Amino acid sequence: MNPWLLPDAPEPGWALIACAPALALTIDRLFGEPAARWHPVVWMGHWLAWAGARLAPAAGEPPVHTPAGIFWGAALSWCGAAAAVFALAWWFQAWVLTQPVWLAALALGLFLKPLLAWALLHDEVLAVEQALGESLDAGRARLARLVSRDVTALDATQVRESAIESLAENLNDSLVAPLFWFALLGLPGAALFRFANTADAMWGYRGVRPLGGVARDWTWAGKWAARADDVLGWLPARLTGLLILLLGGAWRAGGRLLAQARRTPSPNGGWPMAAMALALGVALRKPGVYGLNESARAPQPADTLRACALGSRTVLATTVLASAALLWGLSE
Repeated sequence: MNPWLLPDAPEPGWALIACAPALALTIDRLFGEPAARWHPVVWMGHWLAWAGARLAPAAGEPPVHTPAGIFWGAALSWCGAAAAVFALAWWFQAWVLTQPVWLAALALGLFLKPLLAWALLHDEVLAVEQALGESLDAGRARLARLVSRDVTALDATQVRESAIESLAENLNDSLVAPLFWFALLGLPGAALFRFANTADAMWGYRGVRPLGGVARDWTWAGKWAARADDVLGWLPARLTGLLILLLGGAWRAGGRLLAQARRTPSPNGGWPMAAMALALGVALRKPGVYGLNESARAPQPADTLRACALGSRTVLATTVLASAALLWGLSE
């Protein structure tokens, strides 16, 4: 039995379902992101902001609850919202799969699109390089739209490194991992991962971080969200790293990938970033935090273009693999 639990025995027409990832990527490239009022990830973010303001204590103020109370309150809130996201997506998918197969494939591709994003990431990274060509201040300002770190003290090389690192890490979070979970569980899997990843981005901090203009302490409120994202992204991150190395023609550097990936604080983020550094033959650094492939040269403007091209090849390969996995699963 296939993991999607189709309502009837598989038939040749079900092969159209395997085209949903390619359709989603086509919509992504042609039309970009939907308006915020229709974007499910934006809806997730609104709820996380509302709940986070009630779960994480304001920094510098005595907490109302004990650390254990804060932790379990945030964990239960995360689980309840994740269950609602999963159930809603499962219900919608189950209904869609009762429709004519061509309509089901179209609907799945259309609703998968907001759960992944490559065109926006690709274009924003290229825009950072273009802005750097104008001035350092312009490059910093453009990078600030892409990353959460303080960019005011970065030099031109550090701006470029940060953009390439963001491209590599978000290649997994915004494309490979959603397609991985879509191939396993369909829309519910992709939606669950995007919720977990968004929760990690908003809650998963180890200290003080502002939310809604108020500095809040996430030491206990963000632990569950951070670990849940680590678990769901563990295998996709490693697949992303391996794909980048193979498609970048750097498979001989595979023996160095594990050691380099371990240099970053994140158990997952280091894999695609280290693979990108090795594939491009450049060093990528976050000052005071980590250095990847440090003995290599600093990245040049052409390396940003190479990184985007390698990312596009990885996206294409992942889409083909996801469609092949769906085709195989739906034929069982």
